[in-house]
Amino acid sequence: MQRRMLSREDEAAIGKDELEVRREDQDKINKFSRLHQREMTLEDELKVKAKDKEDLEELSNELELADEDDKVPYKIGDTFISLALPEVQEMLASSTEKIEESVSTIEGKLSTVREEMDELKVDLYARFGKSINLET
Repeated sequence: MQRRMLSREDEAAIGKDELEVRREDQDKINKFSRLHQREMTLEDELKVKAKDKEDLEELSNELELADEDDKVPYKIGDTFISLALPEVQEMLASSTEKIEESVSTIEGKLSTVREEMDELKVDLYARFGKSINLET
């Protein structure tokens, strides 16, 4: 196998095509990477909250079929406690409300992260063009 040596003209042409990555560029790339990781974490949290909310809604629907006088086992931590149906329904409604508030907070954080990522994309694509891939 024969190695091909680059001529001075080839080396000069390569140098012109490559942009120097400045410290501020590297900082922006690193920040984008951290934001991307944060975005993925927030999306995972949203999926968990959506599943929790779905489970609570399903449980609430099942409890609508129960008798008013029935005692319903309600899990608190690792323990089940028998409570009156109206009390359990109230606790489920409260839990659902807390999850909805949490979802709203996470969605706000996610929106902020995505806005920052979009700003960084504009800056970095303007500087590097097709030389950089920030698509996630």
